[in-house]
Amino acid sequence: MLPPAICLLGPTACGKTDLAMRLHDLLPVEIVSVDSAMIYRGMNIGTAKPDAATLSRYPHRLIDIRDPAESYSVAEFLRDARREMTAIAAAGRIPLLAGGTMLYFRALTEGLAQLPAADAVLRRQLQARADREGWSSLHADLAQLDPETAARIHPNHSQRILRALEVCLISGRAMSTLHRDELPADLQPLTRQFRIVQLGLLPTDRAALHQRIETRFAGMLTQGFEEEVAALQRRGDLHADLPSIRCVGYRQMWEYLAGEYSRDEMIRRGVAATRQLAKRQLTWLRGWPDLHAIAVDLAGHSSEIIDKSCRMALKILRREAIYNEAGPSYH
Repeated sequence: MLPPAICLLGPTACGKTDLAMRLHDLLPVEIVSVDSAMIYRGMNIGTAKPDAATLSRYPHRLIDIRDPAESYSVAEFLRDARREMTAIAAAGRIPLLAGGTMLYFRALTEGLAQLPAADAVLRRQLQARADREGWSSLHADLAQLDPETAARIHPNHSQRILRALEVCLISGRAMSTLHRDELPADLQPLTRQFRIVQLGLLPTDRAALHQRIETRFAGMLTQGFEEEVAALQRRGDLHADLPSIRCVGYRQMWEYLAGEYSRDEMIRRGVAATRQLAKRQLTWLRGWPDLHAIAVDLAGHSSEIIDKSCRMALKILRREAIYNEAGPSYH
């Protein structure tokens, strides 16, 4: 049988990290972060990255692996995740991949086609068009060139529309067609090497999720989020168009510190952007293949939420023969 692996998905602020750490206490798992913001060094508070003491007890692989000035592709993530998962399994433990970057999870389960590299000039041209006409206009163009991919992308999801159009215009082929091509070995889905069980934390009350997002953003401000972004600005080599600075919360704080709007407006925009992120993540999860849903009532006490989620997760893992096959440490 293939070695087991666990994927833990869910929208931002729903308790994924807390559940991953609880499972780490109970099972022989090693945590692998699936978060496109936590990869950056020096971006700790705004990404809700666990602090140093927590990471000492619960090590997370694939965090702090890039400088904010650097880029990081989905293909790089897939190769890095494959390496880490293979090493964890070789040590007789179970990879637990936890995070909210759905594009990374899709690459894990479906693989990644060899797509053309980004073209900075073309991207600036497409961005300029979007500024003039709106992203719905570019989405309409994508629907003409690649209707299959366009049907999977929301008309407001600017980065995905931009990339899909870029691929079409550079390669002359639809992204959906390229995804069906035979994949090279290092970009094939991890389902060929691991028996993956996917757990999805799905909040039962959208209003409670929104309140949790607002409370967490306020906590980040108290912890020094403004000072963290100010330190990034003082470096002098970062700018607002970098993927790191476009991360939710960082973009709004960056623009506030640049004098573009007031602090109250920054908070409003930061919370709204985080809610939109959660909405996109939930849209991804709707109809996600082979997902074991765990309903989460976020209106309760944090410890009760984690306890209930953990019980449900263990029940699923037992049923899927992940829980018992790890040995006596489970009992």
